[in-house]
Amino acid sequence: MKQELYACIHAAEFPAQALLRLRTGLESQPVAVLEGRAPLETVCSLNRAALLKGAEMGMTRLEAESIPELRLLGRSLETEAAARAVLFECAAHFSPRIENASQGIACACVLDIAGTERLFGPPEELAQRLRAALTAAGFRVSIAVSTNFHTARFKAASTRGVTVIPDKHEAAALAKLPIALVEIDEQHAETFAIWGIRTLGELGALAETDLVTRLGPQAAEWRKLALGALPHTFQPVEEEFCLKEFCDFDTPIDRIDSLLFMGARMIDCLAARAATHALSLASLTVEVKLAGGLTTQRVIRPAIPTVDRKFLLKLLQLEIAAHPPQAEVLSLALTAEAGQSSKVQLGLFAPQTPEPSRLDVTIARLKAIAGEDRVGSPVLEDSHRPGSFRMEGFAIANQSNAPEVFEEHRPRLALRRMRPPLPIRVQLDALQPVAFRNREQSFKVAAAYGPWRTSGCWWSTNGWNAEEWDVLAENSNGSSVACLLVRNCARNEWCLEAFYD
Repeated sequence: MKQELYACIHAAEFPAQALLRLRTGLESQPVAVLEGRAPLETVCSLNRAALLKGAEMGMTRLEAESIPELRLLGRSLETEAAARAVLFECAAHFSPRIENASQGIACACVLDIAGTERLFGPPEELAQRLRAALTAAGFRVSIAVSTNFHTARFKAASTRGVTVIPDKHEAAALAKLPIALVEIDEQHAETFAIWGIRTLGELGALAETDLVTRLGPQAAEWRKLALGALPHTFQPVEEEFCLKEFCDFDTPIDRIDSLLFMGARMIDCLAARAATHALSLASLTVEVKLAGGLTTQRVIRPAIPTVDRKFLLKLLQLEIAAHPPQAEVLSLALTAEAGQSSKVQLGLFAPQTPEPSRLDVTIARLKAIAGEDRVGSPVLEDSHRPGSFRMEGFAIANQSNAPEVFEEHRPRLALRRMRPPLPIRVQLDALQPVAFRNREQSFKVAAAYGPWRTSGCWWSTNGWNAEEWDVLAENSNGSSVACLLVRNCARNEWCLEAFYD
């Protein structure tokens, strides 16, 4: 059997790290995170710069505001959940077996890295590469590697940087750590304090028989924890792959450039996360929470999946410019749908085609000018209503595997519709059109075929009731035309719908 080997990732002060991960401009400033209801808010997390300024855990808002240059942010559980998912996703690149070991305000997880030497090298190299990947994702973490699950967890929570504990040296590595790392109830913790037991080394030095006799069978488990000898049944979690970034602003934003600055950082993170899985961003859902409880949601769908950050930011800029927020922005969430980027083999002498990104930007600008419902691809609706269609977003379909269809070239009758239909005045004889006139010309009907009646949706306001006539008419100058006349039976109005070519 292979020897057990675990790597524990510990991210201390995680509420502060989750808020500062996307706010790159605040990393070097002293920041404290407040939780609770105003005005009874207290500090629940802070960064190292705030600690050097004199900030402490549990301080009230009034006490924290008295510290100069200290930036105060409100705690956001949704931001922490999104950041935790990113941390677990980065860890999954090194091992698929991950167990959540978070406690309090710290985010921690333990990886089963047994047998990964051929992929990532020895444990020291794997730990360094893991820490570098998490640092690039915006996290400050400490990593400890050990053959014992609990030893790795305790060591990562109490040290900084990377620590690799050799096999059978667990007790020595834990000897100087505080006994508070072991979850001991308050009554027995007071007993250990009276005995003068303050470190795990002192707890492990006690005789097991005497310890169990005085404190009960659970004391044997505490002693094994202190010696790094307690076995553990690994319970891996399976995190769902979700490309989502969330930012809860500490103060409402009313400027578009500030919103785009944060959106650019979020797009960078989404594109980098998708690229690590050899994926692209097929769509981008922008959800904005406004002051007053309103929430707006827009979907940006490029013609082809891409990870081009500048291109996606340009589409986001055009989308926000076309639909600006109607109130101050409280939070911004970007959710991406992963897709496969298509690759096209170009011919050596074939002309270069335009880039798909230029097409998307052009379509976004046309929508801002003409309207959302006037740009896209027309799609026929499932209805008997003549000329019924809707506009959908333009997308490039992959037809590389579609079979080629060769049709016989033969003359066909084409119908050239008038957009919009041309209103006319019709003269009837025995309920059949014999002549009609528009604003410029008059026509005499030589032959009329019809009527063909259509109706539907009589139960709604979108109902229709019309009759169509195919007529062959002669103009006043002697030329003949074949056209389609339509009568709206509800309004008793005639129009010239189309010409036959």
